Amino acid sequence: MKPVQKVGLVLGIAAFFVPFIVDIPNLDAPGERMLAIFLLAIVFWVTEAVPLTATAVLVILLEVLLVAQGALWDPTGGNPELIEAALPASTYFAALANPVIILFLGGFMIADGAEKYGLDKNITAVMLKPFAGSARSTVLGLMLITGILSAFMSNTATTATMFAVVIPILSSIKDPKARAGVALAIPLAANVGGIATPVGTPPNAIAIGALSTQGIDVSFAHWTMMAAPFAIVILVASWMLICLLFIPRGQTIDLEVEADWNMTNKAKIFYAVAALTIILWMTEPVHGISSNTVGFIPVALLLCLRVMDGEDVKKLDWPVLWLVSGGIALGTGVGATGLDAWLVNSIGWHALGGVGVIVVLCMVGLGFANVMSHSAAANLLVPLAISLSVALPGTNTMMIAVVVAIATSLGMSLPISTPPNAIAYSTGMVSVKNMAIVGVIVGIVATLLLALAMPPLWNIMGLV
Repeated sequence: MKPVQKVGLVLGIAAFFVPFIVDIPNLDAPGERMLAIFLLAIVFWVTEAVPLTATAVLVILLEVLLVAQGALWDPTGGNPELIEAALPASTYFAALANPVIILFLGGFMIADGAEKYGLDKNITAVMLKPFAGSARSTVLGLMLITGILSAFMSNTATTATMFAVVIPILSSIKDPKARAGVALAIPLAANVGGIATPVGTPPNAIAIGALSTQGIDVSFAHWTMMAAPFAIVILVASWMLICLLFIPRGQTIDLEVEADWNMTNKAKIFYAVAALTIILWMTEPVHGISSNTVGFIPVALLLCLRVMDGEDVKKLDWPVLWLVSGGIALGTGVGATGLDAWLVNSIGWHALGGVGVIVVLCMVGLGFANVMSHSAAANLLVPLAISLSVALPGTNTMMIAVVVAIATSLGMSLPISTPPNAIAYSTGMVSVKNMAIVGVIVGIVATLLLALAMPPLWNIMGLV
């Protein structure tokens, strides 16, 4: 265990007991217990004193033991006015099977199938051909393909796939600066591309799940209409920045990437099921089938048709699903126990105004996401953002949850910020300095654009 993890373990446990020892002004007993859980989660997620997934399931367990109906001791203290603060334990356990988890499960199934049958690499090979020749155009092609794949696959899997294709290309580039630019383009595009759809990255699912507890349903198509244009703008702007800093005019790259399609019956069935799922996701307003329900279609079909089996199910990214579940449960507890109102009233948010609150939360999200897991940052900030939107007049709940979730996906200035960055750094072609320069510039500019320009644009488009 690293020193920071040891310190985090001690601090987390100490923070947990503070609300039990110190009477918190204007906070009832259920809220004090939830504050204890909230503080523990903050410290453990920031320091990774225990694995992120372990903290997520610990949150659910502590909520059941301390603030749910049938807790170890009555969280209401016998006060009938607080009876609504104690939700059934099943409500917290239900976070593990929240419809958003099912949506993500379908996304993971398609992503793993794409890797199993080589669909990801073949799509890359086909789409790269028009961008051959100029190094700048090749980088644009790599970023667009990475962004598209990352919108439907895990950012980490997309980055690993792209580097498997690109490593031979990188070795042919003589200029180390240009080589670094090409290598940097992939994790940057993977992080930004994940913003575009609900299944692109866990913070998106955390926001959608938290909104669903408020009775606000965000469809696959609705999220995509809000986030995809922003992601495209940031991708293009990031490409221009990388070209300016790393890729000189006249630099060329030789591409020798060929598609090798798997044409077995199982592969063909997978292609058809994946296409059907994506089409149904994008046309939800037409057919009316929930995107969460659609997400379960590939799971059932691929298993029943024996295209994928139990071994494939084992390989799914279950820790991420549990991490998202912990965030949903945390938001449920914060709202039910009155901790959300206390957090809102304890800080002078009203003085900032609606725009100020959005900017501050987005910048905090960006800062957190540079030094901790994007999912953990979203787990902590999205429930708070939703609570603020309810308390502050004129603030749209859906809008603020979406912008905060997206902001946590923009933290990418260090190798530890996100797995795609770590993969790029491990190639030895990217320095921390270069990663930090690009990550800070893109992160700050994109976050300000997100906070200041996107909400009024969404309002004009009738999306919020």
